[in-house]
Amino acid sequence: MRLIALFLLAATTSALADDAGILRCRAIKDSAARLACYDAIAGPSAAPAAAAQPKAGTPAAAPGAAPKAAEAPPTPAQQFGMEAKTPAAQLEAIESTIPGMFEGWGPNTVITLANGQAWQISDSSSGYIHKENPKVRIRRAFMGSFTLEFEDSSRVAKVRRVK
Repeated sequence: MRLIALFLLAATTSALADDAGILRCRAIKDSAARLACYDAIAGPSAAPAAAAQPKAGTPAAAPGAAPKAAEAPPTPAQQFGMEAKTPAAQLEAIESTIPGMFEGWGPNTVITLANGQAWQISDSSSGYIHKENPKVRIRRAFMGSFTLEFEDSSRVAKVRRVK
């Protein structure tokens, strides 16, 4: 307990170490000079404009190098469920089938869809659905989770994408 208190005390003193500099900057009337003062306290910032310009003496591209073949961007259906998703063009649901005879699922079962995606059951649910090539829908749920729904069934399972 004493160790935690000592750590918290040390952390707060370092956070308040530059109050004099902040007070000095706050007293400056000229807004541009005040901003420069605050920037000096914060430390050096990265200059994105300087990084974007090529350095003198380095060629932009090798003249004999062939350009790489441009890969086609993934479709929204291929991106559905991946953790690194962009806010734009998000699907609310996808539909596919489970190829072959499907017998059901249990906790941690991995289900591979006809579109190549693999989804793992992430809750403790289990279900028995005996169907050939069942149609399924995976929907976005609360807090970034996903649910797997079967056509003609009220059974639902929480899933997470593994492939």
